[in-house]
Amino acid sequence: MLEKLVAKIVGSKTDRELRKLLPDVELINSAFEPLSELSDEQLVEKTQEFKSRLADGETLDDLMHEAFAVVKEACRRLVGKSWDVVGIPATWQMVPFDVQLMGAVVLHRGLIAEMATGEGKTLVATMPLYLNALAGRGAHLVTVNDYLARRDAEWMTPVYEWLGLTVGCIQTGMTPEERKEQYSRDITYGTNNEFGFDYLRDNMAVRFEDRVQPDHFYGIVDEVDSVLIDEARTPLIISGVVEHSTHMFDKLKAPVERLVRKQTKLINSMIDEIEKLLESDDTRYEGLVKLVQIQRGAPKHRRLMRLYEDP
Repeated sequence: MLEKLVAKIVGSKTDRELRKLLPDVELINSAFEPLSELSDEQLVEKTQEFKSRLADGETLDDLMHEAFAVVKEACRRLVGKSWDVVGIPATWQMVPFDVQLMGAVVLHRGLIAEMATGEGKTLVATMPLYLNALAGRGAHLVTVNDYLARRDAEWMTPVYEWLGLTVGCIQTGMTPEERKEQYSRDITYGTNNEFGFDYLRDNMAVRFEDRVQPDHFYGIVDEVDSVLIDEARTPLIISGVVEHSTHMFDKLKAPVERLVRKQTKLINSMIDEIEKLLESDDTRYEGLVKLVQIQRGAPKHRRLMRLYEDP
């Protein structure tokens, strides 16, 4: 009862965290309002302005509210426009709501944003991806399958391109050259498996130029519970196709059997010799040396085990 009373008065932990985000939402919306007066060219120039300010010493956190406002304005200007998304015509109708701005702030700060289906997680990711791509070190979105990676990339690309950024998408079956090209874009979409295997292959590359991934600067993981918990139970393992058949049983069976028979015959003869050597104090040392040799050749030989048991 006490916990419920306290929650009713001061709110739950989630409520308190959300209230902390309200000033950020207000700052983003304040920066958004005057952007409608800019021409398309002036809006695009904001991207270069942000990059210059980063070079002059400002941080991504300093730019966050303005950058998110610019993405929101780009979304507003795209309303009513259409383009193909995985082969299906789609008309843009989205402008970020306040709750989506909150989600974007949370993702930029490296936290987990839990949003229900239909709340626009794909749109939310555009803002922190745009902001972190300004650093010029790559921004990645990790999702769970090739279809979603391609769909989200094609769906959101006009937003990024409107603001002067390039977008790539990693798909299964791409060549290393194609992958390197996609990773060179400002923002890259792909699956956890493709990103993971590219990382493993890069660490096995003989030459630096054979690596495909850029810096691991910023990434958003979609369906984080699935990717980092469920999928993580199955480790990524790289294996290659062998050039020749490894089925050599029929060919090697006979020579191995001959080798075993000869080894057994040799061990038996050595044990006969040892038994005689151990009977005399003069030859006991020589017998112990041969005993070590037999131990290495047939450690579980029955007659050898009996020798150890005899006093």
